[in-house]
This record gives sequence, C-alpha cells and structure tokens, in this order.
Amino acid sequence: MLEMKINGIKKYMEATLVLKDVSVEAYEGDKIGIVGANGSGKSTLLRIIAGIEPMNYYPGYPQTSSFGYDEGLIHLPRGGSVAYLEQSPTFPKGLKVIDVLNIAFEEVDRIEAEMRDIEEQMKTLENRALEKALTKYSELVQLFEVKGGYERVEKLNKVCIGLKFSDSFLDREFDLLSGGEKTTVVLGKLLIHQPDILLLDEPTNHLDMEAIEWLEGYLKSYKGIVLIVSHDRYFLDHVVSKIVEIEDMESISYKGNYSSFVEQKEENMRIQYEHYREQQKKIVNMEKTIMSLRDWAMRADNNKFFRRAASMQKKLDKMERIDKPTFERSKMRLAFNETNRAGKETMKATQLSKRYDDKVIFNDAELMVHFGERVGLIGPNGSGKTTFLKMLLGEEKADSGRVELGASVQAAYLPQKIFFEDEEKTVVDTFREGISIVEGKAREYLAKFMFYKSSPFKKVKHLSGGERIRLKLAMLLYHDINVLILDEPTNHLDIDSIETVEAALEDFKGTIFFISHDRYFLNRMSDRIIAIEECAFKSYVGNYDAYKQEQEKRSVLVIEEPVVKVKKERIVPEETKKAKEKEKTLAKIERLESEISEIDTAMIAEHLNHEELNKLYFRKVKLSNELDSSMEIWLHLEV
Repeated sequence: MLEMKINGIKKYMEATLVLKDVSVEAYEGDKIGIVGANGSGKSTLLRIIAGIEPMNYYPGYPQTSSFGYDEGLIHLPRGGSVAYLEQSPTFPKGLKVIDVLNIAFEEVDRIEAEMRDIEEQMKTLENRALEKALTKYSELVQLFEVKGGYERVEKLNKVCIGLKFSDSFLDREFDLLSGGEKTTVVLGKLLIHQPDILLLDEPTNHLDMEAIEWLEGYLKSYKGIVLIVSHDRYFLDHVVSKIVEIEDMESISYKGNYSSFVEQKEENMRIQYEHYREQQKKIVNMEKTIMSLRDWAMRADNNKFFRRAASMQKKLDKMERIDKPTFERSKMRLAFNETNRAGKETMKATQLSKRYDDKVIFNDAELMVHFGERVGLIGPNGSGKTTFLKMLLGEEKADSGRVELGASVQAAYLPQKIFFEDEEKTVVDTFREGISIVEGKAREYLAKFMFYKSSPFKKVKHLSGGERIRLKLAMLLYHDINVLILDEPTNHLDIDSIETVEAALEDFKGTIFFISHDRYFLNRMSDRIIAIEECAFKSYVGNYDAYKQEQEKRSVLVIEEPVVKVKKERIVPEETKKAKEKEKTLAKIERLESEISEIDTAMIAEHLNHEELNKLYFRKVKLSNELDSSMEIWLHLEV
C-alpha cells in the first residue's frame, strides 16, 4: 500500500525562511488539496516532495540550527514514482506534442524493446539458454502488462479526448505552443504516465469547464496519491477529501473538501477566541492580585506578601499565551461610486454574426441584459466569449447585426490580460495618470486596495498577477460606473483575494456581466447564466449549479420501448428454450470476441491517424460492454 509522510518541514531559500513546520500524511487513493495565500510556500512544498527543490540539511541532522539549514523528514514509498506538473516545462527542440505525450511510455518502450531483443535471441538459443530466455521473456511480458503496455492506445485516446487534443494540435511543435498550452500538454503526459504520487500545481488554469469536469472525474478514480495546489474552490470541493492549509509557514490538516474546511476553520477560530477571552480574564485577575499583594506587602512591610506576588508573577510569565484569532485579514475595502441608474436595457445583441475565415463564431445571435442583473457568460475555449466582449466595447466589428450598450451606461471593463502603458512607473504614479488627485489622497485610496506602506512606490513591472488586478480595479472604480464588465476576474488571485472581490461585488448595485471558468465564483455571483451554444446565446435562469441541472435534464433521453405484436406460437419446453438461448448467446460471445480481436490488430497499424484510432477505441468500448453483458447472461443460463 502506498504511503507518504512529510513531517516537520523547515525550509530556507538562501537566508529567508519560507516554511517553518509543515507536515502532510497521505495514503493510497488520497486526494489532498493544498491551500494558502499566494507566496505561502504551497508550490515550494510540492517541489520539495518531487525532489526538484533540494533540502540542505545541517551536517549530523537532526540538529537545530539558526544558520538557515533545512529540517524535516520526507518518507516516500520505496520504488514509487513521483511526478510534478511544471508551470514552465521544457523539452528538447523539435519535439511535437504527440512526441511529448509518448514520453509517458518510455518505460513501456524500453520493456518492449527488451522483449523484441529476446525474441530474436530465442530463434537461435537451445536447451538451458532457451529456458532461461523464456523465463526472462515471461517476466517482461508480465511487467509490460502491469505497466499498461497493452492499454497504450486507450490511455492516449482517453487523455487526448478529455483534454481536447485534436490531430492538428498533436502535430504541432511543442516549442511553438503558448505557456498555457505547454502546461496542458505536460498535464496530459502525467495523466498517461499515472505515477504513484501525482503533484499538480494549478492544473485547471488553462482548461475550459468541460475539460476541468473531465479532469475531476479522472482524478476521482485515480488509484495513487494526488496532491493539488489550486485556487479553484469548486474543483477542490469535487475532488479532494482532505485539505492542508499553509498559514504563517505552518500547516494544519482538515478532513473533507474545501467547503468542509471553511466550516471547520471558522469553528476552530470561534473556539480559539473563547479560550483567548477566558485566558485574558485570568491574566487580568492575576495581574490585579499581584498588584494587591505588592501593595499589602509595602503597607504592612510583610515579605510574605512579596513572596506570594513574586510566585504568582512567575506563573504568569511562564503561561503559554493563546494568540487572538484574526477573523478579518487585511482586505480590500472597496467603495463603488455609482452614477445614476442606466436604462432598463443595459446591453443588447441583435442578429449578431461573426466569423474568422471558415470558423463561424456567432450566427444571428440574440442577447439582452437588463439593469441590475448579474450575468455569467460561459462556453468552451474559442467559442467567442472574449470576442463578444471586444465587439461590445467597440474593439471588434460584427460581420452583421448589432451589439451595443444601453442608454446612460457608464461601464468599467477589467480585461483578462492586464497591461499598463509604462511599466517603469510606480503604482501611485500609474494610478494618478489622467486624473487630478494629490499623492496623499491617491495613497489613501490605494490603501483600500491593499497597497500599504512602501507598496504604492513599487514599480508596476514588479507587481504580481494579483497586484496588477488590484491596481487595475482601483483605476476603474475611482470613476463613477453603473456597469461592470469582467473577463476572468479571479485569475491569478489567491482564495482570500477572490473572496474579498466577491464580497465587494455583492455590494455593487449596478449590472455585472462577466466571463469566468471559476464555477464557485459563478455560483456565488450570477443570477443568470448565458452559454454560447451552436454559435448563439442560450439563457439559463439561476447560478452555475442550476445550469448544470438543466443540462443534465436535457441530456437524459427517455426511450420508450415500442409495442410489438407477437404471433401466438406453440409452447416449447423450458429446457429446450434454455438450450437454444445458451447456444445463441455463445455464438454472440464468439462473434464479439472475434470483432474485438480484429480491432486490436487494426489499432496497431502505424498509418492510422488520431481520429481513426478514436473511432476504433469507442467501437471497442461498446463491443466490450456488450461482451460483458452477454457473458453475464450465459453464466446465468449455466446455473
């Protein structure tokens, strides 16, 4: 049984302490979510487990040291494989996507090559040498099967279909892919490889909803240990059964998914606060008693009271103080300056059509958003979500039809990729650009967006993704607005920052129209979902869960059995009927086995492309299911 124990990890990056006391325990089949603020050390922990980030132990470890040496124990299963999803993967130049995916089969290829080598040798070997070669060959065949050699095509197809790798994409050169595409390909390689311990750092970042939901299902049935760093709360809710939070460089483990963790943490903080209050009362009473004893000692000139006071002071000094829990972190205190209410029709699309070359994006699409609505726009990658926003804002032109904002609309737009004109400028100077505001007032306003102390004087080029979003929001929300248009607003934010933005947006009285892959955010923020389906807009009342329920209802096809009139036949003895049924079932089993064997042979052919392999794979799955059913019937008839 797989077992992984990480105990008391203390890690320095040069002279900086990044982890003080972190422990994780996992067993076969465990799916564990690692959460914490950006920069808390989550990715560092995964890299330590993967062996990418070395532990610099003090000579003669274990020994406490204040000179920046690392501490802690790492126990991984002997002979177990560990794989880490890198955010910036690199491979030799010239490799295609399919070549990178096939790296997952390196061990299988090595075993197969050894098998072929022994096959050649056995043609000339005799007696004892032949027996020895046959034994070795038998061992390799078993190992080949255990490592999934016979399931190579199925594994590759399953991952390519789930992550939507088309034939043309598989043929692209890996070096020419975007950063997100490279990460997704490496994710595919890891899933095909199926290591004993799978370490995933933000695996959902570049996937659309359909691919994320496929990944959820895949990981749920994963047999090994999976550790996941993710800001996707919905994903964590549906995949993990344990949460490890890293806070103040220390870890606390919670059983259950993300929502369960939130409830447990709140309850723990409530209990801690009660204990803190009780201790504070005790401390105040002890301090009063000490003062009284000293006062009496001085008045009566009695050393007995001095000794009692000193004894009590010692107890007070040795008391382990309970920290006061912080219920409210430093969060963005956003205040929206709204203009007068916009017209009833906030945004509208009429007979909207748009295409790029041969690809149709919209075809006579219609859309209406009313004032005060909170609408989430969803659809697969490339379906036209960002294109629609660009047309709405006048950055793209429709081929035909109209898309426009309503009367009296004052809109603020937060793009997915945030750029600033001069990255060399400081935060405060960038904010003041184009508006009349003194530096002191600007810094006061920026403090609402968590830019404190020296951070307003940080250069924009040095800002993290989350800081860039906060600065852009500050610039947008300084102006009077009644419509917010957001493109993936939760990208690059840690969970605390996302929840802060959510809380702030809930106070906004105008219209919110947003694109998001964050299903937790969609659930909390939207009262209507608009999905791009078949080059048009389809409206669903409610949040994301309501949309999913509606989708599931639509996908269930009720098939009624046709009424067939059967002619009266002469009564056949039961035993004769059973014998005929057995014969008929046995013939069907033989036919299915023969067809599956033919498909296996066909799938080995080198000239087949991915689409042809895909069709054969699904045909094989269907026939295998039929074969299982037929075998059950035959066994039942045998009884």
